[in-house]
Amino acid sequence: MDDKIMQLKDWVAGSDNIVFFGGAGVSTASGIPDFRSSDGIYADEYDGRSPEEILSAMYFALNTEKFYDFYRSFMLHPDAKPNVVHKWLYELEAEDKLRGIVTQNIDGLHKAAGNKRVYELHGSVHENYCVDCEASYPLEKIIESEGVPHCDKCGGIIKPWVVLYGEALDKYTCIGACREISGADTMIVAGTSLAVEPAASFLEHFEGKNLIVINNEPTPADDKANLVIRGDVEDVIKQLIEMEVKNG
Repeated sequence: MDDKIMQLKDWVAGSDNIVFFGGAGVSTASGIPDFRSSDGIYADEYDGRSPEEILSAMYFALNTEKFYDFYRSFMLHPDAKPNVVHKWLYELEAEDKLRGIVTQNIDGLHKAAGNKRVYELHGSVHENYCVDCEASYPLEKIIESEGVPHCDKCGGIIKPWVVLYGEALDKYTCIGACREISGADTMIVAGTSLAVEPAASFLEHFEGKNLIVINNEPTPADDKANLVIRGDVEDVIKQLIEMEVKNG
């Protein structure tokens, strides 16, 4: 493992255009549960329905109050704070080594850590809008309301700016993410099973030198990667930082 961490350290140090592609495993150290592990959110059913069904555009339209019951209970973590991975990525951006972050997470922790070049493929819980007049609302509006939240201006239903099952990803977010990936010399894929499309297919745009995968479980990208580190992303980054401090 030390040899792999050293290789990661050297490639990061020698790269000027790094893209970080992350998933739920990046935020578990912040107290946010993942989705697809054996004890993740998707491992259970709720009221006889799978989370995928509840988090679908159709279910939101037909069962809005039940959608929000689940959403508030399992998808919102307002007290979560950026962890060592988020902070490390902020430092990389401050050093102008990080070209961008492409994240499948909706928790907003990358932006909370200070990163600016963040492409939230599946949206953010911190952005919400009225489906009728498009007035925008912060996360607090959802938390403080009961049942279905309604617009203060027109009374319309407020919807989170998150991509539900059955909805397309935002076109401009995708264009930006693919542009950053195609221009990267090093790409770090971390904390994601790469099981969700079309996000996982974005890796096909990478034409750089170093493809690094950090994840507890095998991923479809392992065979293409130059370096695979099997482990928790927070633990790996902590070891990397310790190695950097030790070696000066």
